[in-house]
Amino acid sequence: MSHDHAGHSHGHSHAPADFGRAFIVGIGLNTVFVIFELVYGTLAKSLSLVADAGHNASDVLGLLLAWGAYLAAKRRPSQKHTYGLRRSSILASLTNAVLLLVALGAIIWEALGRFYNPAPVAGGTVIWVATLGIVINGVTAYLFASGRGGDLNLRGAYQHMFADALVSAGVVVAGVVILLTGWNWLDPAVSLVLAAVILYGTWGLLRESLNLALDAVPEGVNLDGVRRFLVAQPGVSGVHDLHVWGLSTTETALTVHLVMPGGLPDEGLQHLRHELHEQFGVEHATVQIEQGRVACDLLSDEVV
Repeated sequence: MSHDHAGHSHGHSHAPADFGRAFIVGIGLNTVFVIFELVYGTLAKSLSLVADAGHNASDVLGLLLAWGAYLAAKRRPSQKHTYGLRRSSILASLTNAVLLLVALGAIIWEALGRFYNPAPVAGGTVIWVATLGIVINGVTAYLFASGRGGDLNLRGAYQHMFADALVSAGVVVAGVVILLTGWNWLDPAVSLVLAAVILYGTWGLLRESLNLALDAVPEGVNLDGVRRFLVAQPGVSGVHDLHVWGLSTTETALTVHLVMPGGLPDEGLQHLRHELHEQFGVEHATVQIEQGRVACDLLSDEVV
């Protein structure tokens, strides 16, 4: 029996730039805003501002988690962590999604409470502070906007800040209309509408993060297409034990056994690896060549 083993990897990040500075600026801006809200809310005796300061503190925590994972994913493999710490970015995106859902729960709970026990909405002070919140959260979201398409961790940071910008915008709009009309019911109504919009975006983030944490095939990778591509390669008579999963929020890994009675030369393996990357975004491919003389124990797709 002859088996050729070939494990090759080359790392590529789909994120278009270094976002280290974006994290530093975003964390700094939001920390200053939390302190400002806490101090101003205490001096103005505004419970809503103090409560919002606590909520924005969770934003800082979310950014810190995302930044820590972003840095950890860049660490080199070690004897203990042979893939490095790339999966920390998956955990961070999942945590950010959960934090967003918790924040949404708090918004919905407070909104429903205001329907049953309406309270007068604070005037100009809250509106101006919320306007500042739009600027800070909007700028922070913009810093991560270009990376949200290629990195789920950056997408989590972006959605967290964009959601807060939406909430602040809702506070401003509702506050102005209420001051003009006296419609206090508009405040919780706008909160519930914004919560629904944020939930729609957060649900996708949660689903993708959870799937990656469970080693599901990453979004955008067609497993049947990968199998058809491999079967169509010259000299391949069988494909089995095919697995595709996310090493991180930006890197995809693949392992597969190819039955090739005539074997596969090194240049053919390099071509195969190149095409897997170009067509399916696979950065780390491990291919085992079997010449078919002995049946493989992993022939069934149900055996891993």
